Amino acid sequence: MKNLRLPLGAKILGWFFLNLVLLGVVAWVLLRSELRPDAWISILAGERSTRLAETVIREVQTTSRREWNTVLDRFSEINGVTIVLIRDDGGHIAGSKITIPDAVQERLRSRGQLPGREGPGTGPRIEGGPPDRRPENGGPDGEGQRGPRPPVSEDGPPRGQPPPRLFVQSHDPERYWMVFGVMMPEPGARRMVPARLALISDTFTAGGLFFDPKPWVWGAAGVIAVSVLWWLPFIHRMTRSLGRLTKATEQIADGKFDVDLGEQGGDEIGRLGTAVGQMAGKLDGFVTGQKRFLGDISHELCAPIARLQMAVGVLEMRADERQRDYVEDIKEEIQEMSGLVNELLSFSKAGLRSKELPLYHVELRPLMERVIERENTSGADVRMEVPETLAAMAEPGLLARAVGNLVRNAVRYAGTDGPITVSAFETGEGVDIRVGDNGAGVPAEYLEKIFEPFFRIDPSRNRETGGTGLGMAIVRSCVTSFGGTVRAQNRDPKGLEVTITLKAAQLGQE
Repeated sequence: MKNLRLPLGAKILGWFFLNLVLLGVVAWVLLRSELRPDAWISILAGERSTRLAETVIREVQTTSRREWNTVLDRFSEINGVTIVLIRDDGGHIAGSKITIPDAVQERLRSRGQLPGREGPGTGPRIEGGPPDRRPENGGPDGEGQRGPRPPVSEDGPPRGQPPPRLFVQSHDPERYWMVFGVMMPEPGARRMVPARLALISDTFTAGGLFFDPKPWVWGAAGVIAVSVLWWLPFIHRMTRSLGRLTKATEQIADGKFDVDLGEQGGDEIGRLGTAVGQMAGKLDGFVTGQKRFLGDISHELCAPIARLQMAVGVLEMRADERQRDYVEDIKEEIQEMSGLVNELLSFSKAGLRSKELPLYHVELRPLMERVIERENTSGADVRMEVPETLAAMAEPGLLARAVGNLVRNAVRYAGTDGPITVSAFETGEGVDIRVGDNGAGVPAEYLEKIFEPFFRIDPSRNRETGGTGLGMAIVRSCVTSFGGTVRAQNRDPKGLEVTITLKAAQLGQE
């Protein structure tokens, strides 16, 4: 299975969001781990649970003991949680009778006296009022006389710090306990004793009472939005620059050196773009100079080759029977040399065409008929499948030369292996012209290299294998000079197919 290829922008965004997910997972693990979840809840929980505890504590302290159950039940129903008042040892004081799980009792014992006794209703003893008449405090033995309830102001007990709290999770069944430390009046005594006010819920959030996720969700959404807005311009600039560089290098690989990279920045990508532009300019100069040199040399060779052909013709007329075989060999060598020079001229001319080559409305069927008639001199089975009205935008002379080279190669290398098909049809990308044969094909690793100048699969040069290694290079030079593309692929089960893609001619376009 091939590796999944993603754009650089997608990879960066993917890593960014994976980073957020990782942070979220780490935060959740820490929250649910043994690292004191009560401490985390103390940080994350809102004010609601503390305000509710303070309100319940004040109302309980300002009502008689027989009304405590009613008060706690009313607050439980309003807030959707179970509220109970228990002793330090887990014994029931008021509210719904509920069994305190071992996990909760263990946490309470491990915490001991909750810190922060300065909370509502705290204080070891109530000052003022009649003296305590219990026997242990010196009162008359057996009188059973009680002093009045501790006086409480109309606004409730004095406020200090929020009541200390402890968060515990119990199992079987799974419940969440928010336990507050509180000082309650002891029945029949004039002092305050420690107790626990427990808020019990079946859910972690308790409807926002323990933990309200909405601010955190909105905060996370804000962080993501700001991060995306911060990252997108950077990613857009980087991927746009890399996209231009990729397109430029693809054009250079196709032999188009007039690349436009736009304005370059001062970072590494900008310096890379500048280097690519400089490289394209130098390659353009090298290749153009090479083609011009080949053209000049080929042109200079034409004259002596023509004189040689004339001389051989005269020699052939004067030679006797014993000399004719030698003269024929010389004639064939000169003919091969002349063909090579002509190919070099064609290649250099195709590569030196103007970059602003005008395009014409070309009807393909008549052009294909002329090309096939000219190139199929051996009588091979060449079949044409081109619609009557199909047209493309091209330069007629260069297109005829390109298709002619393809037909000539197919006839030379696969003319006896079955029919050769020359077809053309319209596609979504333009017009495709295909020349296919049933020969041996080309090894897959050479399908791109066959368009390079002087490349030959068989490096030997002789009359049997033929060819100069320039035929397919001329095809590509001709096609790319007027904006087309060319590619080769092997046919199934055998054979080679070369496709030329051109811009389709629009109705009324000349």
